[in-house]
Amino acid sequence: METKNLIIFVVLSFLILAFFGPQPDKPNEDNSNDTNVVADKSLPSDIKNKEISTGFSLDKTNYVQVETDMYKVSISKEGGDIRNLYLKKYKDKNSNDSYQLMSDATDPLLYIAQSGLLGKSLPTHRSIYESPVNNYKMEGRDLQVPLIFENDDFLVKKVYTFRADSYEIDTTFEIMNKSQSNITPTAYYQFIHDGESNQGSTFMPTYTGTAYYTDTENFQKVSFGDVESAPFTLNANNGWIGIIQRYFASSWIISSKAKREFFSKEVTSNTYASGLKTGLSEILPGESLSFNATLYSGPQAKELLEKAAPGMELTVDYGWLTILAAPLFSVLSGIQKVVVNWGVSIILLTVLIKLLFYPLSAASYKSMAQMRELAPRLQSMKEKFGDDKQKMQKAMMELYKAEKINPLGGCLPILVQIPVFIALYWVLLGSVELRNAPFLYISDLSSKDPYYLLPILMAASMFVQTKLNPKPTDPMQARLMMMMPIIFSIFFFFFPAGLVLYWLVNNLLSMVQQWHINRKIHAAALKKKGHA
Repeated sequence: METKNLIIFVVLSFLILAFFGPQPDKPNEDNSNDTNVVADKSLPSDIKNKEISTGFSLDKTNYVQVETDMYKVSISKEGGDIRNLYLKKYKDKNSNDSYQLMSDATDPLLYIAQSGLLGKSLPTHRSIYESPVNNYKMEGRDLQVPLIFENDDFLVKKVYTFRADSYEIDTTFEIMNKSQSNITPTAYYQFIHDGESNQGSTFMPTYTGTAYYTDTENFQKVSFGDVESAPFTLNANNGWIGIIQRYFASSWIISSKAKREFFSKEVTSNTYASGLKTGLSEILPGESLSFNATLYSGPQAKELLEKAAPGMELTVDYGWLTILAAPLFSVLSGIQKVVVNWGVSIILLTVLIKLLFYPLSAASYKSMAQMRELAPRLQSMKEKFGDDKQKMQKAMMELYKAEKINPLGGCLPILVQIPVFIALYWVLLGSVELRNAPFLYISDLSSKDPYYLLPILMAASMFVQTKLNPKPTDPMQARLMMMMPIIFSIFFFFFPAGLVLYWLVNNLLSMVQQWHINRKIHAAALKKKGHA
C-alpha cells in the first residue's frame, strides 16, 4: 500500500508541476521573411509601434572597465550602457569564474542595461559619451564613474556610483541646458534581453522575463512571449520594473513619486526591451537638473531585495505554493544559521516535518500493518473464490468491516505531504542561498546528484519499504510493486540533490516508524490469536 501511495504521490506531484509549474516562453517564430524592416525600435518613444526592426546592433569596441568588491563591469561609451556584468561572489555553474549576469555577446546571451534621455539633441543609448579614464577600481567605500556627452545645446554627465558591499548602482543624469530654449526632457531606463537565455531545462523550466511591481498591481510578470503581439504599457507613480531569472534579478528603481510609464516590447526578432520612462522638470536656458535612478543587479537574496525596493523580495519565485514555501525556507535558513550547512539543514528540516506529520503517518502505517496481518486470510479467500471477483470483493469488504480496517487509510498522509514536497521543490529551485551549496561529495544541492548516489539509495530505501508493506494477492500486481522503486527512482535522478536528500531521509524515518508499528500490530495480532 505504501508503494501505491508513493506512486499516487509522485504522479500527482508531476502532474501539478507539469500544469502549474513555470512554463518556458513559447519559441520565437522565424521572422526572416518579415517585410516590416523599419528603423531601430529600441527607443521607448516607439513603444506603440508594433512593427519590429531587423536593424538592432551594438557597438562592441569602446568600453570603460570597472571593478568593485561585488562586480566586474564593462560600460560601453555608446550610450554609457552597462554591457557586461559579473557577480564576483557567485561562481559560474561550469567553471570557477565569476557568474556573468549581463552580456552583449548576443550568442549565447544578450542582456544589457541602458538609460538615456528623450528630447531633441539629448543623448540616448545610441549617443557616444566620453570618459576621462578607461579603467576604474574601487579602493574606498564607493566609486564614481562619470561619462560625459556634450554638443552645442547640452552638457550631460551620466554618473554611475558603486558602493562597497552593495548590489545597488546609483545612475545619475546631470543635465545642463546650454541652448536658448526651455526643455522638458524624458529619462528612460531599460533592459535589453534575448528571448531564449536562462529559461531552465526541459525537465525543470524556470521563468526568465519581465517583472514589475506597483502598490496597486502588486508583483506581476510579463513574459517575452506576451509582448510579441502587443507591447505592454502601464502608468504608475511608484514601483519598479526589471528582468528576473532563476536566482538573480535586475531592476530599475525610481525612489521618488514621479509619474512613470512601464513598458515592454519586442525590439527585433528574439530581442526585447523592458523598462520605464519618466518626464523630468523643465530646464530653463543656462540652468541644470540632476535626476537619479537606482539599478539593482544581483542575487535574489531576501534581505538585499527588501532593502532595494518594496516588492523586490517577491522576485524570489516559489510558484503558487509561496504561502507554504516561504515559511519552509525561513525555517530552513534558520537551521542553517546554526549548523552552517544546507545539507544538514535539509536533514533536520525533514525530521521536523516528520514530527509534524507523525500522527498522520502513524495512522497510515497502522492501517497498512493491519492489512499486512490480513494478507494470509486474503490469500485464502482468493484461493477459495478463484476468478469470481464479485464474491471476492464482497468477502474482502466484510472482512475489513469485521476487523474495523479502512484499506484506504494510508492515502491521506501522502496527500497531505504533496504540498510540502512541491513547496520544497520550489525552495530548492528558487533560493539563491542554496545555489552551489555543498554537502559531502555534492557541490550543489540545487542540481542533480553528479554521481546519482542519492537516487540509488532512494531506490534501495523504496525497495526495502516495499518489503514492509502488505503483499498484493495478485501476482502481477506484486511484481509491478517490486519494479516501482526502480521506475520511480529514475525521476529522482534528475531532481535537485537537495530534494532527493529530503525524500531519502523522509523514507528512512518512515521505514523506522513503519517497522515499529508493524511489530506492535503483529504482537497484538499474535496475542489475539492466543500465541502470546
